Amino acid sequence: MGVMAMLMLPLLLLGISGLLFIYQEVSRLWSKSAVQNKVVVITDAISGLGKECARVFHTGGARLVLCGKNWERLENLYDALTSVADPRKVSLFPFTPKLVLLDLADISCVQDVAKEVLDCYGCVDILINNASVKVKGPVDKISLELDKKIMDANYFGPITLTKVLLPNMISRRTGQIVLVNNIQGKFGIPFRTAYSASKHAALGFFDCLRAEVEEYDVVVSTVSPTFIRSYHVYPEQGNWESSILKFFFRKLAYGVHPEEVAEEVMRTVRRKKQEVFMANPIPKVAVYIRTFFPEFFFAVVACGVKEKLNVPEEG
Repeated sequence: MGVMAMLMLPLLLLGISGLLFIYQEVSRLWSKSAVQNKVVVITDAISGLGKECARVFHTGGARLVLCGKNWERLENLYDALTSVADPRKVSLFPFTPKLVLLDLADISCVQDVAKEVLDCYGCVDILINNASVKVKGPVDKISLELDKKIMDANYFGPITLTKVLLPNMISRRTGQIVLVNNIQGKFGIPFRTAYSASKHAALGFFDCLRAEVEEYDVVVSTVSPTFIRSYHVYPEQGNWESSILKFFFRKLAYGVHPEEVAEEVMRTVRRKKQEVFMANPIPKVAVYIRTFFPEFFFAVVACGVKEKLNVPEEG
């Protein structure tokens, strides 16, 4: 009796581990089958996240349209996706990606690019709006020209591309649009006025669009991580971390890895989720505080800004 009781726990743990493994494998295969043969457009495919999304969807057998504003980097990505070390796995990648030169900040060329994609494949099943331009600095140091450039790249570019491709989705009564946004679409962070404004605008647009196209079975999803960090780069610690916002802002600064976001984008597509907020508990709490206790939130942020401005720069 005692021996059997001792064996039950290891056997139970082994069984649970086996079930988790099976679930993960089935989920992985399901994710791939969800995009197989689908036409998937990825903007800014040459960024860290864009490359990871391209890898994940290419592995799933999607017909990729990779957009970027640097042709050489697009070709490097193409080579990385199409070079397969194991010949036995070639059959998993039946479609070679289509490369498209696109700068979303140049609104005049977006419609031509969308027409090129539709002429090539006849439809777009999944549009992943990933392109983003960042800027950081005091509001009085950021020119209106730069404000406009940020708004063109982060708002007008994505919505222009969406509007051109949307009628095709509506007529076919199928399709999914994914906006990769940011926590700054939820609340503003000091010294990022233009970037935060563009993310608020984009989130508002796609929230409205979601309701409008639901009757046509077109899914609109938003994926909002905190910050997407470089592969092996961690944020530096400044002198101002002695402020009362030390813990909060350090938690915000340590963003998620591009690979994690790409996998979440795939899950979002497979499950047709409407909104995903990728963040650790601290940013999530900040969103709730901003919503329910705005005066407290504003006071804390303003206090942190004052302390930062009062810290002398390092020589």
